[in-house]
This record gives sequence, C-alpha cells and structure tokens, in this order.
Amino acid sequence: MSSPDSGTAAVVGGGTMGAGIAYVLAAAGTATTVVEPDAGRADRLVGELTARARTGVERGRVDPGVAEALPGLLRVVGAVSELPTGLDLVVESVPEDPELKARVLAAAEARSPRLLATNTSSVGIGSLAAGLAAPDRFLGMHFFNPVWSIALVEVVRGPATSDDAVAAARDHATRIGKESIVVADVPGFATSRLDNIAAFEAMRMLEEGVASAEDIDRAAVLAYGHPIGPLRLSDVVGLDVRLDIARHLESVYGERYAAPAILRRLVGEGRLGRKTGRGFFHWT
Repeated sequence: MSSPDSGTAAVVGGGTMGAGIAYVLAAAGTATTVVEPDAGRADRLVGELTARARTGVERGRVDPGVAEALPGLLRVVGAVSELPTGLDLVVESVPEDPELKARVLAAAEARSPRLLATNTSSVGIGSLAAGLAAPDRFLGMHFFNPVWSIALVEVVRGPATSDDAVAAARDHATRIGKESIVVADVPGFATSRLDNIAAFEAMRMLEEGVASAEDIDRAAVLAYGHPIGPLRLSDVVGLDVRLDIARHLESVYGERYAAPAILRRLVGEGRLGRKTGRGFFHWT
C-alpha cells in the first residue's frame, strides 16, 4: 500500500467519538464524509463542529482559516452505501457491539477504501477482520475523547494487518496532528488496560471513603501531571461505556477488572456522566 495523500476520508457514526474524528480530519484539510442515520443528529452535526472550531479560534487554539474552511470539508450522509468509492481512509466509529461493527465494516469495505479502520477500545481486530475480504488493509485506530485535544492514536495491528496498512495509519495520524503507538491485538490493547485499572481503583477509593471524588482527581492531576482525573474522565467517557469495557476485560483477565459497585449503581440509576448531566460530578 502506498502512503496516503490526505485527501478523502469518511467516518461511520456521528456520535461523540465519530464527530470528534471527523472534526480533526476536516481541520487538517481532509474532505470528510460522516455517515449518520439519525436525521436530527445529521442535521446538527456540521453546525456543532463549526461552532467547535470557532470556539477554538476564540481561545487561540485554531487558525481562523481552519474554522472558515471546515464547513466546506464536511458532508453528512445517511447510509454507508452513499459513501464515495476509493476513499483514502474509512473509520468505523459505532457503539462497542461486535456484531454491529462487523456489519458496518463489511458495508464500508464494499466501498473499496484504501484503508479501513475501526475505532474501538476493546473489540478484537482479528475477530472483526474475519468477515472482511481484505483483512490486510484493516486495523484499529483507537482515538481518545475529546479527540481534538488528546494527542494519541493507538494503532492496533490485527493478525492479518499488513506493514503497509500500519504505515498508512500512522501517516494519517501524523497528518491530523496526532502521535501514534502500535500495539498488538490483545483485549483492551495497551491504553484501555492502563486507563480502566486506574479508573476502577479511583472508584474503589471513593467507595472506601479514602477521599472525595474531587480530591482523588486532584491527586492524579497535581501529583502525577494527568490533564484530567480518573473520575472526571470516566464521566466524560460515559459510565455505561466504562461498565461495558469492565465486563469485557473481566471476562478475559479476571477479577482485577471487575466493575466497582459504585459504577454499577450509578449506571443503574441512569447517572452516566457528562452526557446525562450527572455521574461522579454534576455537569449542569
């Protein structure tokens, strides 16, 4: 596979992560199509991302020219079948449901992209590749929330992923201003294992009354230089997402990844973090 030219890309899924990925692609000058079947969400998407860019300009973080060009680089369609063929990159970013991801990836592969990626924090690349005709051009590109401010992309090499595909993925990451690491296709990869074990320990500390949620997070930020504490980050990620990942990792690695009782309780109460206005912290 030759190195990509950064011209064209698509993101399947216009949720929090998909929108963030589309934003950084378009902000880097890539003509980007987003597949979002929810008509209401689709109608709002370009406006929300344009507003994000304008906020970045006001804060001195985004060049005014980028914000001005962004709407013209974004297009939203309702189905994968509406994507152009031969795109440089297609990133699937739908919920962490292996069957759903497999269906979406098969449909995306039919559009003949040069590189096909899944944005996943936990689903095995090899299992998803099993349903593809060209698994050598498929890999994981794990982005982090908020995509526009976190510098890392975790490139996950599946058992059939070619060296050229890995190189192309790292080129794409560089073009959108990200650093990349390459990891093996093991459950949780590298970052989810590190992140979740820290988050679960912080939750258990809160359960045990070691300190308040605010002070546990302050310890991580002030003592270890983390940009955000593990409990606030969990609220941003979504506590329901944390719980799904916990169940998956526990099934593989055992009790050390078991979901803390407080996480199960908050999800049961519908307190999912920032997206519902309340989790470990109040967001409204």
